[in-house]
Amino acid sequence: MVQIERYYLGCLAHASFMVGSGGIAAVIDPQRDVDLYTDAAAQLGWKIEHVIESHLHADFVSGHSELAARTGARIYMGAQAEVLFDHVAVKDGDTIRFGDCEMQFLETPGHTFESVCVYMKDLSEPGKAAVLFTGDTLFAGDVGRPDLSPSHTPQELAGIFYDSLHQKLMTLPDDTVIFPAHGAGSLCGRQLSSESSSTMGRQKQTNYALLARSKEEFVQLLTEHMPVRPEYFARDVDLNRRGAVALSDLPELKAFSAEEVLRLQGEGVVVVDTRPAIEFAVAHVPGAVHIALTGQYASWAARILGLDRKLILSCEDDEHVRESQMRLARVGVEKVAGFLKDGTIGWIREGKQLEYIPQLSVQEFKELRDKEPVRVLDVREPGEREAGFIEGSIAIPLGELEKRTGELDKEGLLVVHCKGGYRSSIATSLLRRAGFVDIANLIGGYDAWRASSEPAR
Repeated sequence: MVQIERYYLGCLAHASFMVGSGGIAAVIDPQRDVDLYTDAAAQLGWKIEHVIESHLHADFVSGHSELAARTGARIYMGAQAEVLFDHVAVKDGDTIRFGDCEMQFLETPGHTFESVCVYMKDLSEPGKAAVLFTGDTLFAGDVGRPDLSPSHTPQELAGIFYDSLHQKLMTLPDDTVIFPAHGAGSLCGRQLSSESSSTMGRQKQTNYALLARSKEEFVQLLTEHMPVRPEYFARDVDLNRRGAVALSDLPELKAFSAEEVLRLQGEGVVVVDTRPAIEFAVAHVPGAVHIALTGQYASWAARILGLDRKLILSCEDDEHVRESQMRLARVGVEKVAGFLKDGTIGWIREGKQLEYIPQLSVQEFKELRDKEPVRVLDVREPGEREAGFIEGSIAIPLGELEKRTGELDKEGLLVVHCKGGYRSSIATSLLRRAGFVDIANLIGGYDAWRASSEPAR
């Protein structure tokens, strides 16, 4: 009998798996903090002997090195990976077998050159449908982005991708169950479903990429209007190629007084406020960047701040400080110097100046627009605007905002919105840092605007 355990990190829309049989286990695409696998294996009576990477991940830092060091497991990577740690380089047809589990590797270049999928059979049930762990090659509803190669164009990689899908994956039985490494919200694709699994047959019928009528159409579908690739992707690939240090080796965070934070801000250190949006709006450290822990915190932190800026955290309590540091480390953001002692309360206690950002309800916004012209900034992605937008709004996706603030006039009120309010709160903090004084956040974002029955333009 073969047992599959799935672990899902909503913050990164990342799925990893542990497969066990006969007391032995394999972990596939592990997240950086690996205690959950070792703890679960201990409870299940499994020994982790295999760590499998479907490819060199770009959107998060993997825990393969630490997991292997702690368990003695072997790491398996596609033969094209060129990694700098001990591993087994796998090619088409290579297999691993333990207990009733048989895993066969399929080389599926396209998302990356070293991408592999793992075709698994439960030998105790010959009639049972096989399972395919697809990594970032095939998602429910999408395929991986083809723009991660430093040596090939997205068009060239997409052409290779087409062959991998049609010559290998699409030849598998329709009842093959697929388990992808990402779900909706991941930066590795555009139309990912929130489904945790699917079948090859269902994807052949519904996945837009698999429905392409030719290689030329497939290449066009994948490469037209592709979202901008986050700059930190290449850095995370490099970290994964070398193998990240154990989380226990990261330095302990220091508690800074308000006076010390002010001094460090003068030296270029950035304060990151992780509280809910409304708490940040009411009172925060001047110059702080707001990225709430309630959403895709780590991903946005890496996209906006990069991996090299020194950071100080401003959180609700010590537990949130630890969680913030962990989630940042998952994407390679490790230059966290410390945290503001007692958070905003400590800042107030020391008598330091506070900032706030006005919040407008949809009704207040409508009344304001009836009286005078109001500039509106939409920080959603282009694909979101295709479904509707506020008439006259300026469109700059959040991931591009810091580099494009020069396109905006600082004179007059600027109301910022996204879909529901998470990204627009980040955007207002970036604009305030850039010198925009008269700004406001639209509460509830475009969803609230649409619900108010205002016609979309």
